[in-house]
Amino acid sequence: MHGYVSITRPANSVVAGLAGVLGYLIATGTVTPESAALIGIVALVTAAGNVINDYCDAEIDAVNRPDRPIPAGKVSRRGALIYAALLFAAGNLLALTTNLSCLAIALFNSALLVLYATRLKGMPFVGNLAVAYLSASIFLFGGALAGPDGLAANLPVAGVTFLAMVAREVLKDAEDVEGDAAGGARTLPMVLGIPRTIALAFAFAAAAMVLSMLPVFRWWGLPYLLAIGLLNAAVLLGAAGVRGCTTPACIRSSRVTSTLKKGMFLSLLIFTAAAVLL
Repeated sequence: MHGYVSITRPANSVVAGLAGVLGYLIATGTVTPESAALIGIVALVTAAGNVINDYCDAEIDAVNRPDRPIPAGKVSRRGALIYAALLFAAGNLLALTTNLSCLAIALFNSALLVLYATRLKGMPFVGNLAVAYLSASIFLFGGALAGPDGLAANLPVAGVTFLAMVAREVLKDAEDVEGDAAGGARTLPMVLGIPRTIALAFAFAAAAMVLSMLPVFRWWGLPYLLAIGLLNAAVLLGAAGVRGCTTPACIRSSRVTSTLKKGMFLSLLIFTAAAVLL
């Protein structure tokens, strides 16, 4: 059972579900009992996407991530495929309890997750954009539960998430060049080279940081600006070690993708505190 739990990346799936509730909170300023369904829907669909991705990436993970459940022999490929189908079905059935907009997003994102795992992942930059959209759309999904105005209220947060995720995804590809090449994938770092990929990632990360501070006076004021500004500075400082890297090993040792991931999680906490308190 441990393999079937870990293959879903449960922490990431649950955090994604909480981000859906945060989208609703940003839209309405409150959390209602019906919004709790967002956690289950987003967590199930996200978990399904993680499983189908591992199913399709079994050969690549055997090089890059041999400890993942499928190459480690904890989950069979056939078992993973059935498991992903069940998780997708459960998430979309639960989405029937929401509204038409939420259901449409859930169905579209489920299809995109499958398309990403089977086709888009190996397409330079296109796969990165798909993952970034999927992450950003969680906030749109939460806002959509409150109607069109709620969806529109989440556009800035979704924009920040999209830009930050593009930065992290291209850096993850740069970390995994050897395994991706062995698996036949063609990613952005293989086309641009690692130094240019790093420069592009920093450009997207900087754009995310600028956007995160633009709506401050309309939304949450000086306390939010100070908190998000300090976080942005800390992330930039923590990611500085990747500058000058020319090899995947150097990028991995810099832990830049981990820094960006932690920064995104902390930004969720800041968004939550600002939505509740300010």
